[in-house]
Amino acid sequence: MKFFVDTAEIEPIRELAATGLLDGVTTNPSLIAKSGLDFKEVTAEICKLVDGPVSAEVVALDHETMMKEAEVLRRIADNVCIKVPLTVDGLKTCKALTGEGTMVNVTLCFSANQALLAAKAGASFISPFVGRHDDNGFDGMDLIEDIRLIYDNYAYATEILVASVRHTGHVLQAAKIGADVMTAPPKVIHDLFKHVLTDKGIEGFMADWAKTGQSIL
Repeated sequence: MKFFVDTAEIEPIRELAATGLLDGVTTNPSLIAKSGLDFKEVTAEICKLVDGPVSAEVVALDHETMMKEAEVLRRIADNVCIKVPLTVDGLKTCKALTGEGTMVNVTLCFSANQALLAAKAGASFISPFVGRHDDNGFDGMDLIEDIRLIYDNYAYATEILVASVRHTGHVLQAAKIGADVMTAPPKVIHDLFKHVLTDKGIEGFMADWAKTGQSIL
């Protein structure tokens, strides 16, 4: 499963990219606002830090203006992936852009039917929001299972990008289901490293090493 980080903050991206674990980045208008940075400038900087897709979202709601915004964004770097909402105009834009060879991430997916539409429109990625699904009394991972089944039934090439990931349990479940990608805030990715027995093991090793009085350097 590919790991994307969901942020517009440069330092967390730089840190995760250095581990070799990072396959891409997702941003959205809310994350850009939180960062306080210029949209186009920060997108360009992120694209230099990672080789994989960097999702940059259009903010227009009509197809014609979406296409104009997409043209500006995809000129930033070759690895920009245009993010569009799952609306009629969004899917029209998706179809047009993918037909021109541009990666498209269709976002704000909350049903398997919506995911089916995105795949038929040629989306590179579909972003079902599992955390927000959970918040509204549904099981977000059931949605991922349904999309995986449908895409496998018809051999759709669209990759399932599990979004709105809130905790490491979401990551584990997504991997077990067979999602292609997950995107999570930096904290959730760092939490994947953590285990109390790992901490205890390191503590024990360090205590025993100190008793030897030796130094590697």
